[in-house]
Amino acid sequence: MIAIIDYGMGNLRSVQKAFETVGCPAVVTRSPQVIRDASHVVLPGVGAFADCMKNLDHYGLIQPIRAAIQSGKPFLGICLGFQVLFSESEEFGLHKGLDILSGRVLRFPWTCKPSVDSRPAGSAGLKVPHMGWNQITIERRAPPLAEIENGASLYFVHSYYVAPADPSVIATTTTYGLSFASSIWRDNVVACQFHPEKSQSVGLRIVKNFGAWQ
Repeated sequence: MIAIIDYGMGNLRSVQKAFETVGCPAVVTRSPQVIRDASHVVLPGVGAFADCMKNLDHYGLIQPIRAAIQSGKPFLGICLGFQVLFSESEEFGLHKGLDILSGRVLRFPWTCKPSVDSRPAGSAGLKVPHMGWNQITIERRAPPLAEIENGASLYFVHSYYVAPADPSVIATTTTYGLSFASSIWRDNVVACQFHPEKSQSVGLRIVKNFGAWQ
C-alpha cells in the first residue's frame, strides 16, 4: 500500500488516481500509523512553502515523514513536496524546510529583476511561473526513471526551483532560462519538481516504476 500524505494542500486525488491507474493501491492519509505501515510514501504538494511546513507541523506529520525516510522505504516528493525536503526556501521570506537534503529553494532570478539586460542569458521573454511541458536531461537514472527516454517531456508548474548543496544528488536537470535540478535521488528518496501525475504516459511510467521499487 502506498501512503499519500494529506496535509491539507495539493492535488491529492490526482496523485492517488495516477497510482490506481497503473495498478498500485494508494490511500490518502494523515495517520502516522498508516504512513508507518505503508510500503511506499508520497509527499505531494501545490502551494506556498511556509504554509506547507506549517500544515505538516500542525497535523503532526514531520516526525512520520522523517521516520519513513529513515526506515529505507521508497519515498517520493512531488513539486512542493520536493522543495520542502531541502533546508530552506526564500519564498515570501526565508523559511526552514525539513532539511532532509541540504540546499535552498530559490526564486527564478528574472521574477525580481525587471530589466531584461539583468536577466540570465536565454531568460528574456520567459514567464513565471514556469508552466507547461519541458524536457528533462537524465544525469543519474533513479529507479523511477527506468525506461524513461532522455529528453522526455514532463509537466511543470512552479515559480521557485531547488539548488541542492550537493550536486551529486541531482537525477535530472531542466532548462528554463537556466539549468535547474528537476529531480533528485538519494538512497530511498526520489523527488521531482515536475508533476508525474499530470504528465500522461511518461508520468504514469514514472509512477508505476516508483510503485514497483523495492
